[in-house]
Amino acid sequence: MTQTTDQDRQRELALFDLDHTLLDVDSDYLWGEYIVKNGLVDEAEYRTANQAFYEQYIEGTLDATEYNEFVAQFLTTLPMARLHELREDYIKQDIEPHIRPQALDAIQSHLARGHDVVIISATNDFVVSAIAARFDIMAANVLATPLEIKDDRYTGKLTDKPNFQAGKIYHLEKWLDNKRASGVQYAKTYAYSDSKNDMALLEWADVPVCVSPDAVLHAHALAHRWAVEDWSI
Repeated sequence: MTQTTDQDRQRELALFDLDHTLLDVDSDYLWGEYIVKNGLVDEAEYRTANQAFYEQYIEGTLDATEYNEFVAQFLTTLPMARLHELREDYIKQDIEPHIRPQALDAIQSHLARGHDVVIISATNDFVVSAIAARFDIMAANVLATPLEIKDDRYTGKLTDKPNFQAGKIYHLEKWLDNKRASGVQYAKTYAYSDSKNDMALLEWADVPVCVSPDAVLHAHALAHRWAVEDWSI
């Protein structure tokens, strides 16, 4: 039997959405734009599809499996080393300028108080894991849509459910099960997000924080007296 210490019982967990929360852009959409502008895919075909999927995401109607398999198809075309080179260039050019200072402050505040911090994103793990490193969040504390790799190549498929809407709770519970198995329990949880797509995640947390929220989430936050913070300034 694993013994739980007082310190374990007092541990707290902070969950952060990525796109339009920690960043003021959508990293998934920008990855698509990056490979278009660098001539790595057919511009007209890819941009049209990417824009359509993004609009579905905003509307809350996205088929997340279909979208992530669309994104993953490009990853099948190049060796892993080349993909990593492209990803590093993409993050430096298109992501680092869009990291919100308030996001860095919030993460550092939780870390300074000894809280565990997890980045939980609907975007795929190829993109999210590298961006999380910019926030000093290790891969074990990244929950993202999992893409399949075989023989050091992406296959274009997912290994599990997309980490989207209720899927975030599914992946979070699996992560928490592993923590419990190692004797870790959380006395208090926080969740930060901008999106109505994360309503289930925010309702799950003890302390929901709506970050520059969309109109639907903002109205829900006001009705339920959830914290609302403006990180757009």
